[in-house]
Amino acid sequence: MSTLWTRRSVLTAVGAGAAAALGIELVRNEDWSRAFVDGAERLTLRTQRLILAKRPLAREFSQAEVSAHFPVNGSRVAPGADYQRMVESGFRDWRLRVHGLVRQPLALSLQDLKRLAMRSQITMHACDEGWNAIGQWGGVPLGLLLTMAGVVASAKYVVFHCLDKKDSNGEFYYESLDLFDAYHPQTILAYEMNGKPLPVGHGAPLRLRVETQIGYKNAKYVDRVEVVDRLTGFGKGRGGWWEDSDNALWYAGQ
Repeated sequence: MSTLWTRRSVLTAVGAGAAAALGIELVRNEDWSRAFVDGAERLTLRTQRLILAKRPLAREFSQAEVSAHFPVNGSRVAPGADYQRMVESGFRDWRLRVHGLVRQPLALSLQDLKRLAMRSQITMHACDEGWNAIGQWGGVPLGLLLTMAGVVASAKYVVFHCLDKKDSNGEFYYESLDLFDAYHPQTILAYEMNGKPLPVGHGAPLRLRVETQIGYKNAKYVDRVEVVDRLTGFGKGRGGWWEDSDNALWYAGQ
C-alpha cells in the first residue's frame, strides 16, 4: 500500500520525531503538537522573508513545457443557480470588489480588469497532495489593484472571498496573504489559463496565483478582495478554509 506524503504530514512527522528525541509524549498532547507545527511555520516564514527580501521571481518556464494535462482538484464548480447564470452570461454582470482598509473601494467588471495592465507567466503549480503541473496564467497583478484602491497604513493582510461554499455550515471558501506576498510581481488574479478564458474547473472568473506558495493558497472563484489589519473574525481565525478545517499551514511557502 502506497503512502501519500504531503507537506503537512512531513511537518507533523518531523515534529513527532523531534518530540520523541526529547522524550515528549505527543499521543495525548495535540496542543503541543499544534504548537510545534505552528513554530515550524513561523520559522519557515522568517527564513523565506530573508530569502525573498529582494523579491526574486519564482521560476518561469517555456511554452513548450506547459503540461498537457493540468488536474482540476478541490471544487469543480461553484454551487448554485446564481453562479451558473454568471457562467452563462460570461460574467457580464459580475464585479470584483476590492474593499476594507482602502481609501478608494473598487468594483470592477471582468472587462475592466482586462483593460488593465496584464501579466502573463508560465509557472509550476506544486500541489500539497504531491503532484505538480505547469500552466500559463494571465491576469491583473494584485499589487496594481491594491495601489488603485489605496491601502491604508494600518492594513496587514488581504483576504480573498470566493464563490464556492466548502463547509457544513455553508461558509464560503476563503484564503489570505500578507501584504508582502500580495505585492509580489507574480501574485496575480488570473482570468486566463493557457491563453484561453479561465475554465470553470480552474476557478472562473478569477483565480489567485501566488507563485511563491504551494497549491491550496491559489484560491479559485475569487469574488471579492478585502484588505484587513487582522485575520480574526474570518472562519476560525487561521487565515483560510484549509487552515481552519485541516490544520494546513497559513504560510505555505515553497
